[in-house]
Amino acid sequence: MIKINEMKCGDDNVEFTALISHVTSGKTNGANKSNYLSIVFQDETGVIDAKLWNASQEQMNSLTIGAVVRGKGDIIKYSDDRQMKIISIDNVSYQESQQVQFLSKAPISSDKMIDEIKDYIKNISNMKLYTLTKYLFENNVEKLKIYPAASRNHHEFVSGLAYHTLSMLKIAKSLITIYPQLNADLIYSGIILHDLGKTVELSGPVVPKYTLEGKLLGHISIAQAMILEASKTLNIEGEEVTLLQHMILSHHGKNEYGSPVLPQIREAEIVYLIDNIDARMNMFDKALENVEYGDYSKRIYALENRMIYKPKMYE
Repeated sequence: MIKINEMKCGDDNVEFTALISHVTSGKTNGANKSNYLSIVFQDETGVIDAKLWNASQEQMNSLTIGAVVRGKGDIIKYSDDRQMKIISIDNVSYQESQQVQFLSKAPISSDKMIDEIKDYIKNISNMKLYTLTKYLFENNVEKLKIYPAASRNHHEFVSGLAYHTLSMLKIAKSLITIYPQLNADLIYSGIILHDLGKTVELSGPVVPKYTLEGKLLGHISIAQAMILEASKTLNIEGEEVTLLQHMILSHHGKNEYGSPVLPQIREAEIVYLIDNIDARMNMFDKALENVEYGDYSKRIYALENRMIYKPKMYE
C-alpha cells in the first residue's frame, strides 16, 4: 500500500487505505443510468479525488464521510490533477482510533506549541489583558491542542488551530520590533483569542463540520461573546475589554470577509494582516504539495481561482 502523496498519474492497481473526507452521489447519463460516488480520500499525507462507477446500493449506504476504507484503484489525470478510478473497496470501518491515523497533523507536537503559546501569554504585561487571555486559553486548551483552524482551505489538520496561532505570534514578534509603536499586549492577546470561537464553530478534528452554533453565529461573534462573558466572570472592566473585543470582531479585515467592523486601531489592522499572511502561505504550500517542479497547480478557489506555479529553482 502507498500513501496518497506517492500516487502518480499512470499508476494502476494501487492498493490504499484512507479516510473518506467528502462524498456525493449521482447518476450517469444515457439510457442505462447507474449510481456513482464522487469521493475525496484523505490520509496523513494529503487528499485525492476519486470516482466509484456503478456503485452498489450497499456501497452507497456504507461509503459515508468518516469511513476508513481499504481498496484498489487506478490513478489517472483529470482536469490537470490526479484522480483515482476506484476498482474495488473491500473493507470499511468507522472506529475513531482508526480515523485519527489518517488525519494530517501539525509539524510540531501539540504540547510543544501549547507551551510556546503560554510563554507569549506570560509576556502580556497589562494585567487585564493577561488575566482574560490566560483564563480563556486555559479553559479551552484541550480543544486548542487538537482542533483544526478551518474545515478546509487552511490549517485544516489536527492541531492546526494551535499551529496557526503560534505562527501568527512569531510573525507578530518580528513586526513589533520593526514597529515599536504597536502595543504588544493587545496584539498577543488578540492573536491568541482571535480564532477561539472555532472550538465551538467546528465539530472537531475528524472530518470537521460546522456545528449549529457555528452555522448560526460564526466563530467571530462566538469569540467576542466568550470575551464578554469572561470579563463579567472575572469582574474586569475598562477599555481593554472593548479593544480586545474589537480585535476579534475586525480580524477578517473587511465586511465581505465576515468582520462586522473594520480595524480601527493599528493593532487590529496588524492582526488582520498577519492572519491573512499565515492563512494564505499555508494555502500556497498545500496547493504545491503534489505539483512537479516547473509545473502549475490546479486552480485554487480560495486564492482568487489562480493556478500556482512551482519554480524549478525550488528543487
